[in-house]
Amino acid sequence: MTSEAGLGASPLVMALLYGVPLALALGGYVWSRRRSDARSLRALRAAEEASLTEPASLHPSINPNRCLGCGACVPACPEGDVLGLVAGKAALVNPTHCIGHGACAAACPFDAITLVLGTERRGVEIPRVGPDFQTPVPGIFVAGELGGMGLIRNAIEQGRQAIGSVCRLHGVGKGARLDVVIVGAGPAGLAASLAALERRLRFVTLEQETLGGTVAHYPRGKIVMTAPCELPLYGRVSMRETTKESLLGLWRAVVKKTGLEVRYQERVESISPMGDGFEVKSARGSYRTRAVVLAIGRRGTPAKLGVPGEDAAHVVYRLVDPEQYRGRRVLVVGGGDSALETAASLANEPGTSVALAYRGAAFTRAKVANRERIDRERRAGRVRVLLESSVLAIAPTSVSLRTGGAVEEIAADAVIVCTGGELPTQFLRAIGVETETKHGTPLH
Repeated sequence: MTSEAGLGASPLVMALLYGVPLALALGGYVWSRRRSDARSLRALRAAEEASLTEPASLHPSINPNRCLGCGACVPACPEGDVLGLVAGKAALVNPTHCIGHGACAAACPFDAITLVLGTERRGVEIPRVGPDFQTPVPGIFVAGELGGMGLIRNAIEQGRQAIGSVCRLHGVGKGARLDVVIVGAGPAGLAASLAALERRLRFVTLEQETLGGTVAHYPRGKIVMTAPCELPLYGRVSMRETTKESLLGLWRAVVKKTGLEVRYQERVESISPMGDGFEVKSARGSYRTRAVVLAIGRRGTPAKLGVPGEDAAHVVYRLVDPEQYRGRRVLVVGGGDSALETAASLANEPGTSVALAYRGAAFTRAKVANRERIDRERRAGRVRVLLESSVLAIAPTSVSLRTGGAVEEIAADAVIVCTGGELPTQFLRAIGVETETKHGTPLH
């Protein structure tokens, strides 16, 4: 009898032993998921209300038909708060925080994420290249910022891979000519040069200014966003946030350790076809080569405002040293990272009065760290922020702005215009490289 009663109670006991913990675990999961979804939805609505909906560069596009809401992409992002789950699907909840790591696409088990450049509202013009980074002109390759790769790690990887593609060209390693001419010594150009050195190619690296490319012209102390990467002949570089000075110091250490030679202050003037290769002419000489890697920046010429007084001597397009503006009244024009970094750097100089004017309603093109920094300076009274403002005219000691429907004149004896640069389209056209505008389309 006892045995039969015990057997009869076994299903109930088993249910209590296994069912209750399972139900508790499932309930905890559902509660946690709902809480996470609610948090993601709040972040998305806050971004929409603040008009922070346009990613600055390479970013993920999510196919809702493929996405099963597993959430693997969310923790994969190194920035931590770019993606979230909304209504059971992955979504960009903080689009302007995205800086193009691409880790989310690699983590997605259902191939629901594609990395794209530009959006429907904001196009990005880049040279037309194939998966091997080669342009429609056989033998000319593009890597780094010019091709839309603003993130340092991605630019380094492109430079390395471009040299791998060069090595597969017929004629490399033969004849008296160079195998490749690398134009630019920023992150992509440096990586390409090291890869060429590692593969024992015959090459030269030409840089019109100094080592570091665009980074060399950032304001002093600027925080550079990057990620761990591998440099040929040097090894792993582990950086998340660093200063301009530290990064340039690293580049110099890499050059010294590897023995890399860079020809500085040598601007490329023309690239002409010569047989199955090219002749590259610079201000100092000419080079016959099988291939060319263009690792130049996007700022061929600073973008102008097109207003009276813009050509005055006190109007410049780059901040070199904040100390030279100590005690002066400075207007910074622009809404990207360089503008915010410039304004924040100037705000730390004693006696300097700083105003920041931007035509948009929010700093959607700037990284979150820079937006937070400028907001701290604004709250502390060190920077006056003028959104939805456009410059009408520049006088020797003042600037006329249209803010909303009114015209305002603010005191300024120095103006720094940080509105980006124009793509070197004329140079690219001269060598036969076409450009295209990406509106949320895949990079390749």
